[in-house]
Amino acid sequence: MPKASPTPGKTLLNPTNHLLIMIDHQSQMAFATKSIDAITLRNNAALVAKAAHEFKVPTILTTVAEKTFSGPMFDEIKAVFPDANVIDRTTMNTWEDARIAERVNQFDKAKVVFAGLWTSVCIVGPTLSAIDQGFEVYVIADACGDVSDEAHQRAMERMIQAGVRPMTALQYLLELQRDWARGETYNETVATSIAHGGGYGLGLIYAKTMFGGGEGH
Repeated sequence: MPKASPTPGKTLLNPTNHLLIMIDHQSQMAFATKSIDAITLRNNAALVAKAAHEFKVPTILTTVAEKTFSGPMFDEIKAVFPDANVIDRTTMNTWEDARIAERVNQFDKAKVVFAGLWTSVCIVGPTLSAIDQGFEVYVIADACGDVSDEAHQRAMERMIQAGVRPMTALQYLLELQRDWARGETYNETVATSIAHGGGYGLGLIYAKTMFGGGEGH
């Protein structure tokens, strides 16, 4: 019979067991995105970027045809990583760019988390490629988007069938925090949740304002 122990599951993410790749969060790509509205998309992308920065997760930022067609990466991401070396590609499949492969290999992580535009092209391509090469792959579904609900949903289904583990932006942040007693990241996690966590963030404001509430404190 199995025995319970107070240890996290092996498929859970923590700050040191994965890297994050944020792909093509750019103006031109967002203009045609219909499966999620631009405000929510930008909010969720900011949440993911702040979570990765807060927990010092190795992060790769990449764009496609930034200067000639798609425009710069969202300011919400650039503001979090102002000194990042953003890799601008011609390939629709990020994984086929040798510079990306080199960066991934430098970080030496078995788990890779993806978010970006569009789900059916720029996320399906690298996720399926990474799985073929033995990586464990996660996709932050609400920090992705596509030209229609159908396109996004079919892409998510295709990836899940191949073994991708789907998650959300807020889930990503809270999975990294995991324990409210971790004081070194508590304040920043709460601040990010308040800024980008929607109703959950409002709840945190209410609890702290009305009766000084705090998780784990």
